[in-house]
Amino acid sequence: MRRVRVFPVILAVVLMLGACAGPSGRYARTLSDAERIVHSNPDSALSLIDAIEPSELGDDSLKAKCYYLITQAHRNQNRPALADSLISFSYNYYKGKDLRREVAAGTLYAWHLFYGGQVERSFALLDSIAAISNLPDSLLIFPLRSRVRLGAQLIEYEGNEQRVRRLMEIDPDSAMQREYRYWLYLESIFGDHSDSAIMVLDDLIAQAKADGDSYGEFSYKFEKIGSLEESGRYLESMALADSMMRSAPAASVQHYLHLWKAVNWFNMGRSDLSKRELLIADSCAAGISEAEKGYYDTFANMLRTVMSYKENGALKVLHMAQTNNRQKEYYQRTQTMRRESELNAFRLESKRMALKARAGRQASIIIILLLAAALAAGVALWAVGSRRRKAAEAEERAEALHSMVEELKTNRASANDRALRQAMLQQLGIIKMVAEVPTEQNREMLRRISSMEGDTGGSLVNWKNVYDLIDNLYSGFYTWLHDRFGARLSDKEEQIIVLMLAGFSTKEIGVITGQTAATIYVRKSAVRKKLELPEKEDIISFLKAARQQEGEA
Repeated sequence: MRRVRVFPVILAVVLMLGACAGPSGRYARTLSDAERIVHSNPDSALSLIDAIEPSELGDDSLKAKCYYLITQAHRNQNRPALADSLISFSYNYYKGKDLRREVAAGTLYAWHLFYGGQVERSFALLDSIAAISNLPDSLLIFPLRSRVRLGAQLIEYEGNEQRVRRLMEIDPDSAMQREYRYWLYLESIFGDHSDSAIMVLDDLIAQAKADGDSYGEFSYKFEKIGSLEESGRYLESMALADSMMRSAPAASVQHYLHLWKAVNWFNMGRSDLSKRELLIADSCAAGISEAEKGYYDTFANMLRTVMSYKENGALKVLHMAQTNNRQKEYYQRTQTMRRESELNAFRLESKRMALKARAGRQASIIIILLLAAALAAGVALWAVGSRRRKAAEAEERAEALHSMVEELKTNRASANDRALRQAMLQQLGIIKMVAEVPTEQNREMLRRISSMEGDTGGSLVNWKNVYDLIDNLYSGFYTWLHDRFGARLSDKEEQIIVLMLAGFSTKEIGVITGQTAATIYVRKSAVRKKLELPEKEDIISFLKAARQQEGEA
């Protein structure tokens, strides 16, 4: 019998399962790709992650990795971590499980806390991470560097010198060494160690000059002006300021250079010259931006207040009020910007969720359509396969009948077998069975059957007559079989045995009994079990031997 091709059905099922399967595997690959490029190309990493819907990340490990990579990409873009509150989930997930990611996620969480105004919690978290026992130096660099950098933003340098010197020991990145030395300068200058600060600056100036970094050299010299003033070396400070005025770009830092000179003259007791330099500084500051003007006035107003007190012997709060108002305005603007940033992040998240929901609905519709198409294809394939099976079975029956007729016509069978076959052909509904496949070959066979003696009449097999015929031809075989094994064997199994005895093939037995060849094989196996025969042993040979033994006994 020809087998139905099942590949299209299997393909349809695979497509259906693929459509219904969760996206976890695809998301895991996307996150791995993003992790490889998050440091070198954070923009591309975020583009990859943007295709992921966090609500579909059923696995906590995928969620933790997703939130961690998003925050890391934002950090590499130098964006404030205000909206990255989910990094706390990553930190708590990795804590105690994955040391490398625990340190990285914890450090990023500290940045989020810092920009969210929770400075003490931020510093405490970084300190606890740096204090992890047996933490490798390669992992210590990130939290230690963040602790110093965030402290520097608040001019909070307590304990920073020890941290910076530790970084200089463990960090092989030569590009960071100059920045570490600059942090040492800040530690010295704000710790009232002006001489140490100047020594560090001299080293930095020399290094920048050797590296051909003119901007760095200029910046360090600018810092040195203030350090010289703090150490009381006023003339050196003014000389360096005059030198830098000649090389500084127009209107860049001229106002600050004149302001430093004004402070130096004031400290030297020359208020008149200090006033003159301050007026020049104010004139230079007229062309700077509003934000830069506010920062400049913070220092200039302080000097004006002190100069006014020295001249009049009375403290006037106007200039201090201006400075305080500037700072208050800056703080409020910063707070407003932070709230606006958080609100924008919320709006973007809401918009993204809405887009994801719409995309999810569209995907659901597509999946339903695919399922419907797969179901329709499956039904169609099943119907085609069913028709093919029926046609193949009909062809097999026709082939078996044709073989029976041929053997009967050519006298190849023995006398007993020939008589039984003729009886079978007469009792089977030959015309009805052959007509199921009305081929030219079957029509010819019908004509040949019609020429035989007897008339089928379209009736089914009369098994009583068949059993009587078996008993007559084979010395009472059916009666012995039924008496000896009738309690074990079913009627169908007895029918198969007598037909096997008469020399009918499996296909022919299937035609006669109205069963498929596969069913006949199954029933033969059942007969062997009931007779306690091995699977390959011949049933008829066993029965004949058993009957002979009983006869001899």
